Amino acid sequence: MRIVLGCDHAGLRLKEKLAAHIENLGHSVEDMGTYTSESVDYPVYAARVARAVSGGEAERGVLVCGSGIGMCITANRFRRVRAVMASEPFAAKMSRRHNDSNILCLGERFIGEDLAVAIVEAWIEEPFEGGRHKRRVDLIDRILEDG
Repeated sequence: MRIVLGCDHAGLRLKEKLAAHIENLGHSVEDMGTYTSESVDYPVYAARVARAVSGGEAERGVLVCGSGIGMCITANRFRRVRAVMASEPFAAKMSRRHNDSNILCLGERFIGEDLAVAIVEAWIEEPFEGGRHKRRVDLIDRILEDG
């Protein structure tokens, strides 16, 4: 699976650790920045990742900032993006199983590294259940198209 990652300055350390872990799981990773701890604006990096997922250049994305909240809000502005902020593995699993989430947002200041790894693993490994949930995900896309 091709997974794109992005972060702001507050999520840099965790993003780098997650990128290495995701690669160790056998997935292709593209790091879309930021690459330093110098203060940057999170919407720039959220948009890079969301555009790649929305446009089909990547199957999924992971965004990290201080809280995960701003990244999630920004990413969900893009068509075909279903971004979720998860602070524990079960929420990440359910977001995949029932909502076919395709971007995971994490807050480096809210969760530790070990928990973040567990969340990412649960999210990557969980399949979309489809069925009645597919109808609902399709409805989300239609609502966005209709405005």
